[in-house]
Amino acid sequence: MKTKKFLAVVAASVLCMSMASCGDSSSGSDSKSGDSSKSGSGKTIKVGIINNDPNESGYRTANDKDLKATFTKENGYDADFKYSLKNEEQITYAQKFIQDGVDYLLLSAADTAGWDSVLNDAKKAGVKVILFDRTIDASEDLYEASIVSDMDKEGETAVEWLKGQNLSEYKIIHIQGVMGSAAQKGRSGALLKEAESSGWTILTSQTAEWNAEKAEQIVKSQLDSGAKPTVIYAENDDMAKGAVAALDKANISHGVGKDVVVMGFDCNKWALEELLKKNWNYDGQCNPFQSSYIDDVIKKLEKGEKIEKKTIVMEEKGFDAEKITQEDVDKYGI
Repeated sequence: MKTKKFLAVVAASVLCMSMASCGDSSSGSDSKSGDSSKSGSGKTIKVGIINNDPNESGYRTANDKDLKATFTKENGYDADFKYSLKNEEQITYAQKFIQDGVDYLLLSAADTAGWDSVLNDAKKAGVKVILFDRTIDASEDLYEASIVSDMDKEGETAVEWLKGQNLSEYKIIHIQGVMGSAAQKGRSGALLKEAESSGWTILTSQTAEWNAEKAEQIVKSQLDSGAKPTVIYAENDDMAKGAVAALDKANISHGVGKDVVVMGFDCNKWALEELLKKNWNYDGQCNPFQSSYIDDVIKKLEKGEKIEKKTIVMEEKGFDAEKITQEDVDKYGI
């Protein structure tokens, strides 16, 4: 064992002995991570966490809160959080974390591409990388595990539901998330593929970067130009909310049995309540509670165990306004 690492272990041990209590601690997180005690060696695990802006959406706020509830000093972690919606800024943060000598780099990438070089640097430095929330285009040997939603399946589930509505006309305003992100690519890809094969009309495909106000402007511009949409396909709830605001200002009805079908993603509680009121038609689930999965992977790695399945996919579903219940809202709303 290197002298530096030995001294770090000794220092951590002395710190534990000096405390009145140094036992297991529950994080209290929605992810129900359970026993998040320190590693078997007793050391504090240093993690650098790179995420998207927590103000981006209700989903991201819940995701950030979940991570912060688990990766605490009480649970044996020394965690530093950095945020950006720009890939190049995230890569700069990653390089800094590697230089700082973190044990683990936890990454929710803004874009799927461009990560090979920095992850190779991490591997050379002995920094273990765990992906969460979003996949990247990189070799599996550059990361330990990937805890993700199946974004392609989310899109396919939503589009299959839309196809099943058998509308007389499919005139779709497609509001995209941040371009290049796994969520955008999965949710956009399914819609554009089906539109081409089924002859649906895409009135516009524009990014609102997960933002409600930008989404409202996109829809307003389309309506002002004379477009008459029958579907709003928004790739998150906040953008669906902005789209609906534009419809309301134009006195266009929306929801079950109305002029425009409204679709969102993420299952914010307030969005599911819109389904329950039949103001919206569909919402696709995206599970933000990933910290317990990450914590479990870290514990196994600290014990020297092998992660058998690198890609860990969380189960998710879609909700239909005509079938959703209050119990669904209470259980799945974030």
